[in-house]
Amino acid sequence: MGYALVWLVDAILSLMVWLIIASAILSWLFAFDVVNHRNRFVSQLAMFLDAVTGPILAPFRRVIPTLGGIDISPIVAILVIQFLNILFMRTSAPFLISVLG
Repeated sequence: MGYALVWLVDAILSLMVWLIIASAILSWLFAFDVVNHRNRFVSQLAMFLDAVTGPILAPFRRVIPTLGGIDISPIVAILVIQFLNILFMRTSAPFLISVLG
């Protein structure tokens, strides 16, 4: 049970990193007019990524100003998520595995 819980937390944190990366890439594609919102699939994908990553990125966007029109909050959010993942794997995961098996 402990291994499954550790895997689940690791998978969720990794998925969040990939969703933030996908959201950033899609925003660049919109900014450079490679894709547009008129495409229904792209629009729905953008709404989904904004709904998922918005609550994670919002606190960082409130604190970190844009630098010359460049939003670096996804980079900071990814660094924080990676830090939390390493912290969880080094401290909580061994305890959960020893207790839950």
